[in-house]
Amino acid sequence: MNKFLLDTLEGMHSVAIGGHIRPDGDCVGSTTALYQYLKTNYPEIKTDLYLEQGFSETFRFIEATKAIKSQITDDMVYDLFICLDCSDMGRLGFSAPLFESAKHTLCIDHHLSNAAFAEHNYIIADASSTAELVYNMLEYDKITLEIAESLYLGMVHDTGVFQYSCTAPSTLEAAAQLLRKGIDASELIDKTYYEKTYVQNQILGRALLESILLLDGKCIASVVRKKELDFYGAATKDLEGIVSQLRSTTGVEVAIFLYELEYQEFKVSLRSKGNVDVSKIAEFFQGGGHKRAAGFSMKGTSYDVINNITLHIENQLSK
Repeated sequence: MNKFLLDTLEGMHSVAIGGHIRPDGDCVGSTTALYQYLKTNYPEIKTDLYLEQGFSETFRFIEATKAIKSQITDDMVYDLFICLDCSDMGRLGFSAPLFESAKHTLCIDHHLSNAAFAEHNYIIADASSTAELVYNMLEYDKITLEIAESLYLGMVHDTGVFQYSCTAPSTLEAAAQLLRKGIDASELIDKTYYEKTYVQNQILGRALLESILLLDGKCIASVVRKKELDFYGAATKDLEGIVSQLRSTTGVEVAIFLYELEYQEFKVSLRSKGNVDVSKIAEFFQGGGHKRAAGFSMKGTSYDVINNITLHIENQLSK
């Protein structure tokens, strides 16, 4: 067990936990796991959890999601703000003011682009997930079934069910230990990772059908515009997994997926099979991520955005 977290908690009477905007499985899993751990084992510490609510409904099986605060309702100044799975303060979204006002701050993260922006930082860039980092900081005997499910959720989603290159022996060993807590892994994986709603399948089908190959088939790109989201009655959370499906195309080295947040303002997701470091591309456009998975936002037409990105991809492929 890594005692970094326990040492940081010493003397604290109030703790806020926050994660990044548009929370994914690792963000929801790691934050709810730590929240439950502190509530169970440190009842003397006032602990609150702050996250946006726009995450997948399939994560609602975690009881702690009911305790999530999605807006700041008072002038509470916390002794400690723990930021999880977030590469910079800007990605905290609405909870950033609580981070700024907290007496102490701690960041636990695995993003390569994280510049250690907190007072205390625990950043392991090659870790599979923030959930695995949190697991390593907790006393195993004090991990309940509910905490184990949250941690397992985070690890499953950021490793693509343990298939991505970030999956290390330590990841599988941690997963095995969590399974010993009684997790129904097959149901958790099926319900939260593989199962899709009809709308999600419609959007996925459209994204695949209208995708284009670039750079002699080494790059694939697809765009979903806001009007299309509105037509299908879809939300941004319904787009999860599309870029990974694009990446699986034979011969493709990099997948680009864009979805429109506002008129000509796009959220960009990049996935690589390894020959292109997409984190470098994302950092150039003020984003971040990992070597094989990164993202950022950009304004302009979809054609301008794709052209800008492919120039960087082509430069790396030509080296």
